[in-house]
Amino acid sequence: LQSALRQQGLNLPHWEHGRGYDQVAFVGVLSRYPIVKRVPHTNLSYLIDGRRFKTSRGIAEVEIAVSPTYRFTLLNAHFKSKRPLPTADEATMRHQEALLLRRLVDAKLTANPQINLLVCGDFNDNKDAPSIRSLIGRGRKALIDTRPSERNGDDFPATNRNWDPRTIAWTHYFGREDIYSRIDYILLSSGMAKEWRSESSYVYSFPNWGQASDHRPVVAGFIAKDQ
Repeated sequence: LQSALRQQGLNLPHWEHGRGYDQVAFVGVLSRYPIVKRVPHTNLSYLIDGRRFKTSRGIAEVEIAVSPTYRFTLLNAHFKSKRPLPTADEATMRHQEALLLRRLVDAKLTANPQINLLVCGDFNDNKDAPSIRSLIGRGRKALIDTRPSERNGDDFPATNRNWDPRTIAWTHYFGREDIYSRIDYILLSSGMAKEWRSESSYVYSFPNWGQASDHRPVVAGFIAKDQ
């Protein structure tokens, strides 16, 4: 993948490969900037009705040095798919995985409330699901949902202050049920949200977007200077 991207002019020489219980599916990080710290979370588990489950994919944690004066911590995860299993309810499994990730977030925010923290991944749930609500959290430690959308000219505000605007923000297409949904997220701590630029954040919309994946790439832009 790095070689193919390099041939197209995109050089991402720094990488992290996150391993979990599943030996086929992984999480990964490719970076233009040096990865200066790695904390792999490869053996996380949780209980459902007294039975212990291990997270299929690990959680990748890296610290990236964008410049000599700006760093941020990235947590990358991939929650349980919506494919049913005979052993446990898939929504409950995602919720438990979200709680594990949230504990990592809480620990970092407790140690440094102003940490530059970015939490991203395929979370396989909509924003109102228990898993996403638990991960975002509440109060001073709540994460900010960047919610990128298509650059198609939409600029009208939300019709209800409790809702997001009607911009086109779906990231995944489920062919069997013909459903478009937003299940891929970029979430920020309050410290890193100060550097976030919403005008530089978007969901890729281009011809034949689904040739490589049933997900669309999600982009968030930042100023690499503590605000």
